[in-house]
Amino acid sequence: MKRTALAATVLWSLIASSACSKPSVENVATTAPVPVTVEPSRTDTLTATISAAGLVMPAPGADWTIVAPGAARILELPKAENDAFREGDVLARFEMPGLTAELRAKRAEVVQATNKVKTATSQVKRQTDLLAQGVVPQRDVEAAQQELADAQSALQAAESAVAADQDLSERLVVHAKFDGVVVKRWHNPGEMVDASAGDPVLRVINPKRLQVVASVPMAALGRVIAGRSAKVIGPAGGDGDDATVLTKPSQVEPGSGSADVRLAFAKPTDLPAGAAVQVEILAEVHPNVIVVRTAAIVSEEDEIFVMVAGADNRAHKYPVVLGFATHDMTEIKNGLTAGLQVIIRGQDGLPDGGTIVVQK
Repeated sequence: MKRTALAATVLWSLIASSACSKPSVENVATTAPVPVTVEPSRTDTLTATISAAGLVMPAPGADWTIVAPGAARILELPKAENDAFREGDVLARFEMPGLTAELRAKRAEVVQATNKVKTATSQVKRQTDLLAQGVVPQRDVEAAQQELADAQSALQAAESAVAADQDLSERLVVHAKFDGVVVKRWHNPGEMVDASAGDPVLRVINPKRLQVVASVPMAALGRVIAGRSAKVIGPAGGDGDDATVLTKPSQVEPGSGSADVRLAFAKPTDLPAGAAVQVEILAEVHPNVIVVRTAAIVSEEDEIFVMVAGADNRAHKYPVVLGFATHDMTEIKNGLTAGLQVIIRGQDGLPDGGTIVVQK
């Protein structure tokens, strides 16, 4: 019996000892390898871009709002909205009642004024000859010269009036100055219009000469350089259209939060005038720098670092100094070399020296 009791005691001791040596669930969780995703640090060129919202607009000289030359009636508007036209086509024809009669009367005034100048010129010559013969006094010559000056002044006024009415008459028929399309038509034939009352008739544009006016934040305006490349991304997204920075303002309104920068498309675009777009303007270029995925950067309190997967299957903390960053890549100015396996997923909360398993 004593031997049986002793054996039972030894067996219980072994079971208890085995139970005490089994690791706890908590210890297993902290020592299990953490799955991570890595990507090597590398030498690359980072390109900074400036993002801005913009509008597609006609280029200067490619946008024309047609108005009547004065108070007039519309006789003809051959083109409807969205109709295309060619340079030289008639876009509008107006009628100004009484203009023809007025022009005829002013031309008659020019004829009369011309005759008066001829008469006054002859009178000056006659009085000058008589003065030389001692027949008339000097004052008669001076009076004739004054009449000639008055006649010449009246002739100039009459000719200017005719020229003005002639110009007005020629403006009654509006010919297209470029190939384009009608984007807005406010009136129809038979209606009376008056430009002095701010009454437009047609707006036409050249759709092959479109540009983008981008609203660039003032903080980034100094980084915008004329001639730099850009991308214009329309509402549908995609790769966008190539463009070039044309101009940026040399002066802005005090207190402005943004400034207009004008860009030209590299080739004709399918985007319509008035379309809202997103613009990415090339700014600084940082060649031959060490870069990592921006997702790899860890910031804890005042410390910035990345975690690197070592050959020992452990994670190692590398404090780094950051440089320029894009939306997905960041320049490392100090702390890394090219070719290190930087952890880009799974590094959050991972301790220095923690065991890891790299996921393929």
